[in-house]
Amino acid sequence: MDVVADQGFSADAARPGWPGGRRLAVWVSLALICLAALAALLLMQGIDRQLGDITKTYAVRNAARELTHALSQAEASQRGYLLTADPQFLPPYREAVSSLDRRVAALLEMTADDPGQSARVTSITGDISSKMAEMNRTVELVTTQRAEEAQTLTETGMGARLMAEVSATLEDFIAEEDAKLTSRNLAIDQTRTGLVAALIAALAAAVVLAYSLLRRTQRQVSVLAQRHRGLLSQKEALEAEVAERTRDIEEARAHADRERQRVEALLQDTNHRIGNSLATVSSLLALQMMRSQSEPVRAALEAARLRVHAVASAHRRLRLGDDLETASANEFLSAVLEDIAATQTDGERIVVVGELAPIEVSARDATTLGILVGELVTNALKYAFPEGREGRIVVQLDRSREGVPVLCVRDNGVGMPPGHEATEAGLGSVIVRQLAGQFGGEPIYSVPEGGGVEVKVVLPELGSPAIRVEEVAL
Repeated sequence: MDVVADQGFSADAARPGWPGGRRLAVWVSLALICLAALAALLLMQGIDRQLGDITKTYAVRNAARELTHALSQAEASQRGYLLTADPQFLPPYREAVSSLDRRVAALLEMTADDPGQSARVTSITGDISSKMAEMNRTVELVTTQRAEEAQTLTETGMGARLMAEVSATLEDFIAEEDAKLTSRNLAIDQTRTGLVAALIAALAAAVVLAYSLLRRTQRQVSVLAQRHRGLLSQKEALEAEVAERTRDIEEARAHADRERQRVEALLQDTNHRIGNSLATVSSLLALQMMRSQSEPVRAALEAARLRVHAVASAHRRLRLGDDLETASANEFLSAVLEDIAATQTDGERIVVVGELAPIEVSARDATTLGILVGELVTNALKYAFPEGREGRIVVQLDRSREGVPVLCVRDNGVGMPPGHEATEAGLGSVIVRQLAGQFGGEPIYSVPEGGGVEVKVVLPELGSPAIRVEEVAL
């Protein structure tokens, strides 16, 4: 590899022209393209704003002309009615008059951001109101058969002066908007010219950049060809090294497999020894129970023996997976339920059924879960089927719709006595609550359809990577 690197370095060093001028040309071309793109973006935004201003200017001009037209229409209809007293002039007159206030308000709103134009519109609102009052008065006089008074009022010339002032102001207003329109059209032309210049600059920079990149690509192809020839000369050496390292890896993998099998065997043996030791303790408790004459003591010893037996079964039946850290809950709990059914169900009088989903749990969680299931099943065997009663216990472990593991132990026994709260019962319920708490859950007791007792425990932390250090105080 050092030979190849030396060859590549020599090839690059033989061409001193590229690291200097062409590299600078590439960066300058890139900068020009970026600047041209930015300028084009800004110019396009400016054109959008200018087009918006032009559109608004057209709208303001049209609104001013419509106001002028409405005033002229109202005055023409008023004069026609004054001269002929013909009622056909009244509808267009009233229509024109009714639109004046709306048109003035719209014009004021359009020119709110232009103080000069807004002041012009404001200055004629009083004249327009006076003109409307004068026209309404003449129309009223003609309508009430007082045409002479209406003619006299018209001959004063006040309405004509008001109309002339309003028309002149509106003409000035429209002329100002025309000037704005001309200026904005000129600005758009200038912006368009700038945009074209920016695009030309971008194209020129792109041409320079493409040429520079082409030259660089040609040089790189030449260098790669030289390196390829160097790599071919070292191919056999590299293949030999790879083969040697592959053999080393295979030997290391075989050694790791042997070590894993040894560790697995040690763990299985340790769990089995712990289970046997606990089974011995269970047998000692059974012997002590038979020697005791006190019924309460015998009952306490029997309860302790059953719990120790459940813990022993959990340890003996624990089988870890290939990673030596997890176990399958369905396989493990099925074995635990078989042990309980074989030692505590009194033949076939009570049937224990497991409906278990294949949930992967850690070794610590598996042992705790086995003890929890053993405690719930033992409690059901102890209290649900008195006096030789036959029955069935169903143990379910599955995930909810939200993906949270849920444990459910249900029996069809005699159920809980009226007014009895399981959460305030004896040691068994306390142990169940503490075990469920290790998984972030809480046992919920209920009466299923058909009688008996159902205990449901939601286990949100079952199988989570967090390491829990708290232990059950038995």
